[in-house]
Amino acid sequence: MTSGLDLALFVGAAVLLVAVGAVRLSTRLGVPSLLVYLALGVAIGEAGLGIQFEDATLTRTLGFCALIVIITEGGLTARWSTLRPVLALSAVLATIGVLVSIVVVGVAVHFLLGLDWRLSLLYGAVLSSTDAAAVFATLRRLRLPPRLVASLEAESGMNDAPVVLLVVLLSVESAGHPWWYEVGLVGYELIVGAAVGVAAGLAGRWTLRRAALPSAGLYPIAVVGFTVLAYAAGAVLHASGFLAVYVAGVLLGNSRLPHRQAILGFADGLAWLAQIGLFVLLGLLASPDRLDGAVLPAVVTGLALVLVARPLSVAVSALPFRVGLREQAFLSWAGLRGAVPIVLATIPLSERVPGAEGLFDAVFVLVVIFTVLQTTTLAPVARRLGVTAPAEAAEMHVETAPLERMRADLLQLEVPEGSRLAGVHVDELRLPQGASVTLVLRDGVGFVPGPGTRLKSGDSLLIVATAGARDEAERRLRAVDRRGRLARWFGEYGDDPDD
Repeated sequence: MTSGLDLALFVGAAVLLVAVGAVRLSTRLGVPSLLVYLALGVAIGEAGLGIQFEDATLTRTLGFCALIVIITEGGLTARWSTLRPVLALSAVLATIGVLVSIVVVGVAVHFLLGLDWRLSLLYGAVLSSTDAAAVFATLRRLRLPPRLVASLEAESGMNDAPVVLLVVLLSVESAGHPWWYEVGLVGYELIVGAAVGVAAGLAGRWTLRRAALPSAGLYPIAVVGFTVLAYAAGAVLHASGFLAVYVAGVLLGNSRLPHRQAILGFADGLAWLAQIGLFVLLGLLASPDRLDGAVLPAVVTGLALVLVARPLSVAVSALPFRVGLREQAFLSWAGLRGAVPIVLATIPLSERVPGAEGLFDAVFVLVVIFTVLQTTTLAPVARRLGVTAPAEAAEMHVETAPLERMRADLLQLEVPEGSRLAGVHVDELRLPQGASVTLVLRDGVGFVPGPGTRLKSGDSLLIVATAGARDEAERRLRAVDRRGRLARWFGEYGDDPDD
């Protein structure tokens, strides 16, 4: 009676363990892990082990569930102090930028591939959303200015909401409503979705700060429960559940809840599980026999997207803001596509839109090709454009009770070659009260520094900073990195020049 279940558990566990091991391998080889997961799905599918799977509706449902978890993790780890200055830019990228991208790709596909307008605009809509999982996983490995990282992460967290609405509108038969009705509907769903997210986040913060749960392990479950509740409440109200999830996640992640590190660790692990399951499932749904014919449409569409639509959408969105040309160029190149476009391609596929099968195949091939191209070149492109920030402190998620009790974070800072941090004594950093250099790793040997310890190039610093001192500590470190120990004498305070 249970033999089928036993076999499914065996295959599922084996795939999961291989996928977990592939993370380390993909990091060493410089290949995005999502491609490994897609390859696993293809390998166990009809062309490999022979598992037949063609249920686009189920894939769409499970894909939405996975995206809820992935967006939750992105919201929980987004810091409001870095998100606030770029919120307007990210919101414009996620709305006006999306519309520009849809129109440009739609026009290109219509004239270059000869597809009808509805299907052409569906190509544009499906591909207009940057992927939260790809952006979060890739950018956090790079040393970039907080403004750039926050802009891209916030955009990827917010643009799923309008894109899903537009893809659904293009996939279902028109009800004969005028254009202004459809525009109003999208506006309603976004506004109400954001309001639902705020309500769920505030309710979660109020509850978890006052609830004395009997186990620390219940707090992460409760936090995820509140974000899922935000999605469900938004869906019931016919609003954007994805936007509600992101807003609720940001509010909860910046609330200094009990056992915050445990919450972040749980969300991170759950997001990895969701990514693995999602990519494997999408690889399983793909039919390798059809993919050869999708290469040309995928390349043509991808070039139109990456070289024309994305740069134009960034340029239009950045007009009201002080964003330099180099930053705009990096924002354009770092608009990564991943699982989200493939999941969105299952919507017209499940609605049986004419040409949807070719759309799914082209999007699948496009994601594979351009993910390899963009993710492997992000670091050199950032260096070429001069937007790297090698001395930027990065948060380390460490589960420690003392840090939890004092509401502090553990930061890691590298002293790169050419940084003016080299040669500076620890006491000359003048970190604010509540921030302290606790350990220096030099030539593989760690030691506790004293006030007179002189920093050297290649040093790795561990810094403990309380919530109130963290932003000021990061600004001070950036200032010293740029102008040395007399940074403030030169008028350098470590602020982002674009803020």
